[in-house]
Parts: sequence; C-alpha cells; structure tokens
Amino acid sequence: MHIPTHLMLSWVVGHRLAQRRDRRLVAWAGVTSDLDGLTILAGIDAYGRWHHVLTHGLLAGVAISLLCSYWARDRVRVLWLSLSVFHLHLLCDFLGSGLDWPIQYFWPIGTTFYHTPYGWELDAWQNWIVAITLLLVCGRIAIRSGHSVAEILLPAAGDQAVVAALRQRFAPATPAYVVWPNTDRH
Repeated sequence: MHIPTHLMLSWVVGHRLAQRRDRRLVAWAGVTSDLDGLTILAGIDAYGRWHHVLTHGLLAGVAISLLCSYWARDRVRVLWLSLSVFHLHLLCDFLGSGLDWPIQYFWPIGTTFYHTPYGWELDAWQNWIVAITLLLVCGRIAIRSGHSVAEILLPAAGDQAVVAALRQRFAPATPAYVVWPNTDRH
C-alpha cells in the first residue's frame, strides 16, 4: 500500500483524539514502519533484503508506540492507537504490497518470513479503491469535525483553510425552514 494511504488510514483511526498533537502522532505512527524503505539509499539489494524487516516487526511497533506515547498529551490512548495503526500498516502491507513481499515480524529474535497467497500488487485496483475511499472519508470527517488530514503536514491555519474550503464546497447548505401560515382560527 502507498504511504499517503497509510497516512490517511492512520489519521482516520486517531481523528477523534482531542489534541492535534496526539492525532498527528497516531497518524505518523502508522507510517514510521516504512523507515526501513530508506535502505534503498544503500542500493536495491539492501532494499530488497531489509524493507519489511527492520521496522516492520513487533519490536519496532512497540518502540514507535512508546515513543509516540511519550510525546503525547493523552499517553494511554496514543500508545494503544499507535500500536493499532502500526499493525494496521503491517496488515495493509501484508495484503497490498505484492505476493513476493513478505514480512519478518519477529526480527531480530526470529527469522521467519510471513507470506500470504491472498495479497495483491502495489498498483492493483484494490489499493486504489482503498485510497479513494479514504479520501472521501477524510473529507467527510473534516467537514464534520473541523480538522482535516492536512493537519498532519500543515500548521493549524493551513488545516483550517482546508476545512473551510471543504465546507464551502461540499457541506450541505443550511436547510431553509418554511414557516406555514397559521391556519388555526379560533
């Protein structure tokens, strides 16, 4: 699955948190497992060997969740939501990154690679359906809640501008109430 899709999915999971900081931490916890993708800088062989290994396992998930919780205001909720979105990322990668792309979940303690015969390729229609659906869900949440997925990257004023634009374009107009004349004559 693509990184923007992971980011939207993680933000949707944490969007009900009261603090902007906490929502952002949960969103980023959902994509930090892809830090092992930086192994591409060491070459394609290193990427092929270490992506889905270094930060796609239980140890990395616990470490990332504890770190996010440390910086959070609502530490307990952020801890559990971070751990949840981390594992949601792994599930999405397990299914939507290609049949030949296993996950080594217990690294460095275990060396077993986990595969599934039910997955699909990264550019498959399933990933696009998920991404488009998440865009729509994020838009609806922004209109209703007053904060958008853009808060992950933008300052608060930028996020409010995104929400205002979405509300102006897509929010239902205020219903026009019809006042019927009083026909009750005594």
